Amino acid sequence: MNQPTSTDQTTDGAAILDTLHACITKYVILPSAEAVDAVALWIAATHAQAAWAHAPRLVIRAPEKRCGKSRLLDVVEGTCHDPLITVNASPAAVYRAIGTGQPPTLLVDEADTLFGGKNADANEDLRGLLNAGHQRNRPAIRWDASAQKLEKIPTFAMAALAGIGAMPDTIEDRAVVVRMRRRAPGEKVAPYRHKRDGPALRHIAQQLAGWVRANLTTLEAAEPPMPVEDRAADTWEPLVAVADLAGGTWPARARKAVTTLTAEADEAGNVSHRIRLLTDIRAAFETLGSPPAAPTADLLAALNGDPEAPWADSGPNGLTGKKLGDLLREFDIRSDTIRFPVGQAKGYTRDAFTDAWRRYCPAPENPSTEVSVPSVPTSFPQVIPGTDHPSGTDRSVPQPPRTSAPGTH
Repeated sequence: MNQPTSTDQTTDGAAILDTLHACITKYVILPSAEAVDAVALWIAATHAQAAWAHAPRLVIRAPEKRCGKSRLLDVVEGTCHDPLITVNASPAAVYRAIGTGQPPTLLVDEADTLFGGKNADANEDLRGLLNAGHQRNRPAIRWDASAQKLEKIPTFAMAALAGIGAMPDTIEDRAVVVRMRRRAPGEKVAPYRHKRDGPALRHIAQQLAGWVRANLTTLEAAEPPMPVEDRAADTWEPLVAVADLAGGTWPARARKAVTTLTAEADEAGNVSHRIRLLTDIRAAFETLGSPPAAPTADLLAALNGDPEAPWADSGPNGLTGKKLGDLLREFDIRSDTIRFPVGQAKGYTRDAFTDAWRRYCPAPENPSTEVSVPSVPTSFPQVIPGTDHPSGTDRSVPQPPRTSAPGTH
């Protein structure tokens, strides 16, 4: 039998992805066309795990029950590579399953029960496994007491997690995130029955496996142009490589899915606790009138006083000066003793944040041009120039030069 030409491969690949796309939308209503494309490409990518340097996670999250997340996981299970589905597997069992040489696709339902509340600490090993397994050659190292030697256990495997609410940010940062929602009146899907519909899904899985595995060398060497950078590019690259291999409309659709879903993640606040703090401190400085320095007490009042921020829940008294200092120290930002009109006080200069703001939370490209009048507390931190720091070093913040009034010398 003759080998198919590259044109045949492209046509076949696009047709198989189209069939998978139709299968997903038959049983589940996803929030957008881009989300459907992303899920289809992620499923296809599971059949080419040997080609990838990174194993993207698929996070299927919903705000409430009955939003279709478990049904979507059923479709993923039926069409992905060698599914291993669990609700409450031990980390040791998962490690052993991955370390078989041909890792399965991990599917975790009700993942919110694993990583939330009192279970969070108990499942820290599982979260570490999922984080490490995003990149190839990041094994877990265990001491084998019986053999008296270190054992390296592979962690690399594709994984999908479904649950209510957000997953840990370290997982979502390595994931294609799909935000499910409850079906609206008039939105209809076909009922799914595993015994009846499962064989058709497995047939699609076999088609996907035959297509991508015939092109593993091509996929392994692929370096597709990406519309995102850094970890987002690592996560999405396998999906875009599969789309480019398929051809047709899929390359453009894949890149649109990348930009759409990553933008949704950014808008939804998928940022770390520390970066959220940097962003909120910048807003606090603006509320205080953009002074050259601010007392720690005023910054804390602004942070803890924001009803939409998490800082008031940081402890019995909200975020404290010590906790603030501990979080900022990672960015090499430290408080200092500064002279204010009301006397000396611990505080932070605005310049100390400039580099961190530029690197971690750049301002929007199109900032608002509206002029607002901030509400400034009574301890407005206008720093008195020329005051020496107790250590002998001048810690005052330079002020604009004063101009003489007309008629004076």
